This record gives sequence, C-alpha cells and structure tokens, in this order.
Amino acid sequence: MKLVTYENAGQMVPGLLLEGEVADTRAVAEMAGWLAIDVAALRSNRDVLGYGMAKINELTSVAQENLSQLRKSGAAFAVSSTRFGPPVPDPEKIICIGLNYHDHAEELGIAPPDAPIFFAKYANSLAGPADDILPPAHTDKLDYEAELAVVIGRRGRSISKDEALDYVAGAMVLNDVSARDLQMANQLWTGGKAIDTFAPCGPALVLGEAMGDLQNLGVQTRVNGDLLQDGTTAKLIFSVAEIIAFLSRIMTLEVGDIIATGTPAGVAAAHTPPRFLKEGDVVETCVEGVGCLRNTVGPAWGAPD
Repeated sequence: MKLVTYENAGQMVPGLLLEGEVADTRAVAEMAGWLAIDVAALRSNRDVLGYGMAKINELTSVAQENLSQLRKSGAAFAVSSTRFGPPVPDPEKIICIGLNYHDHAEELGIAPPDAPIFFAKYANSLAGPADDILPPAHTDKLDYEAELAVVIGRRGRSISKDEALDYVAGAMVLNDVSARDLQMANQLWTGGKAIDTFAPCGPALVLGEAMGDLQNLGVQTRVNGDLLQDGTTAKLIFSVAEIIAFLSRIMTLEVGDIIATGTPAGVAAAHTPPRFLKEGDVVETCVEGVGCLRNTVGPAWGAPD
C-alpha cells in the first residue's frame, strides 16, 4: 500500500498509488460508504493516517475493485499525468537524526554519539520527489543526504523499544539537503538545514509490510549519474526503534510526524575535493524498496552576502 500527494486543479490532495495509477482518496472514501466520516476533512495523508491501518486497507481494496469505474469518473489516472508533492505535506514535526551511521561518523573523523543527535526542519523545507532544490544565494556549499524517513501512525509517548515499530505507519525517502557553510555557522545546525525546499521526500509513503526490513535497506545517492553514496541501514548507530523510543521520552509523537534517520558515508563535504552541488545538477536519492527522488538544483534566490 502506498499513499501519495498529487496535484489536482491547482491543489495538492491525498491519493492512493495503485500499480502506476493514482486514485483520489476522497472519491474512494465516498465509494466505500464512509458516510460517518467527513470526506471533505481528508485534506492530506496525515488525516488519512489518523483513521488507522484497517480503514486504509479498506480504502485500498475498494479502489482496486473499482478501478475501472474510478477511471471513467476521472478519479483515477496514470502517474505520468500528474505532479507529486510531499506524501505528508503538513506534519506537526520533522525530526532529523544527525551522525547516525557508523561510516558517516568515520568519514568525518567524529566518534559515534552516545545518544541520538536530533534537529528540526519545518514544513517550508518539504518538497516533492521531482521538485527543484532552490538554494539561497549566500551558500556555496550545497550538500545532499539520502535518508530513510519513517512516518508516525499512532500518537505515543514513552514508547518502549520493543513496541516502537508498531507506531510506524510507513516509510519514504528524504533528502536532508544541507548548506554546510550556513549549518556550521549555527551551533544547532538549523540555519543550514531548515531552508525552503531542503527536504524533498516521497515519492510515496510505503505502508505496512511493504516497507521491508527497515534495518537492512540500501541507501544511495547519484549526482548526474555518479554514485556518491552507497550505504545500508544495517550500519545505523541507533535503530529506527531506538530512535522512536528515545524521542518519545522527550516529546509526544503525533500521527504524521516525520523522522529522518540519518545519512550514510559519501556526502559531498567528505569527498576530496568536496563535490558540492551546483545549479543544474540532478540529484537522485534512493532507499531500497521504498523509492527514489529525482531533484534538480535550480537557480539560487536572494542576494549573495
């Protein structure tokens, strides 16, 4: 099962991804007889996730069984005919984990942390799986970070490690784009991380068992076709379950919260010489079994310092 956000009449709305086609979630909900649910309130996949996996399974079944009828009504169409946005465009929180791969810490010459290091991005950073990355003009050290991101499906606090994965609704790819010069100028890193378009994600939110083994997925980045990152989540310092348990001791995790789990070795800043991104570069970030993003670096905005 996969959830997407797609453009419809100038608005970004939730959809179900079905073998190369997109079905309008609200149209399927009406078809499923969700009379007790305000279909108009299904504004995003965060709302959809709030109804739980049983209801989402029901929606998927109804969509598959009635795909022909949905096509005729214009509520299902080919993936190629639309633009995708972030699968969860309105999260309450975007939490990113830093220095969470053994090989990435090693390439930076930093000892692995004793506890997860985390920082925030905000909804302004979110971008779709094919949207341009638009850096501010006052950076010349633009970097990529391919990451497995998980999305919370159940509200929780003080979650045990053993139960943590039960709170994961799905997984997606997230590129934690970073302006290294601006990042290092801020002790909390936020200045180089929470920039507009600096969190492309998607292409879909992959749900349930379709996510695969979150602790054994390949993570890669290609820039203009060159393979620059080639890691595996098996090298995470803190597992997905450990991250969720740790964060939930600090804050309540809400449905739709996005947690990006860190990046493997091979970032631009660690190459000799560094391979920072420039306008026109095509950045492909992939997580095995979850999907790939393909974002182009667009023109810088604003005035340089």
